[in-house]
Amino acid sequence: MEEGKKKIELQRYDDGLPSTLRKPTVYHTLHFYRKSEVLVQLTKRFCERFLPRYGDRTVDQMVQAARSIKQNIAEGCTDGQTSTETELKLLGVARGSNKELLEDYQDYLTHHHIAEWATGNKERFDRLRTFAKKHSDVEAYMPFFDRWSDEEMANCAICLCHMVDRALCSFIARKDREFVEQGGIRERMTAARLDHRRTQKETIERQQEEIDRLRAEVASLRGELAALKAGGTGMPGSTE
Repeated sequence: MEEGKKKIELQRYDDGLPSTLRKPTVYHTLHFYRKSEVLVQLTKRFCERFLPRYGDRTVDQMVQAARSIKQNIAEGCTDGQTSTETELKLLGVARGSNKELLEDYQDYLTHHHIAEWATGNKERFDRLRTFAKKHSDVEAYMPFFDRWSDEEMANCAICLCHMVDRALCSFIARKDREFVEQGGIRERMTAARLDHRRTQKETIERQQEEIDRLRAEVASLRGELAALKAGGTGMPGSTE
């Protein structure tokens, strides 16, 4: 094994055969994926309520950026079973889209002379951040989509974007370390083949040991039988 690399942990099929695939990431359970779903729905409603329906490309850009975050997290985590390179690339795209969406919301606040709470209203920002940390599912936010002002919706989106970015950075760093320590699909393929060959060798050795044991047992029984024949037809303990 190369220096600095950890032993590759292989998944196995029900019959014990090693798999080259990584353990799948259940992305639906990731809190930053769920928050990205909130951003999609929040952004759609924000654009419907506060941006012009026609003549402004910002609407399409913001909605597409929000969708790109969610879709690239899902695709990246799925493709990560076979390709860390693709996974990291798509997660990087998700992070870039998140930054783009963050900029759009911050530009909206600046253009409309509305304060960003993180720098201008610490009390409201702390309450919002506490709520966003506690809730990652869109159902918790939807009742507010038609009640919040543009200031409230934009600041909520900005808060969520920051949370998604931090979580994505940590997740990408962890995946990067895994790749450095264990390698990619080629290393896993090699490890799986070597594991399978080792298992086959061990099985053959056990079978050979059993064959040798049985041969020795047969030879012993033949010896005993020969001794009995040489000493007469009677069995031990007989009166003949």
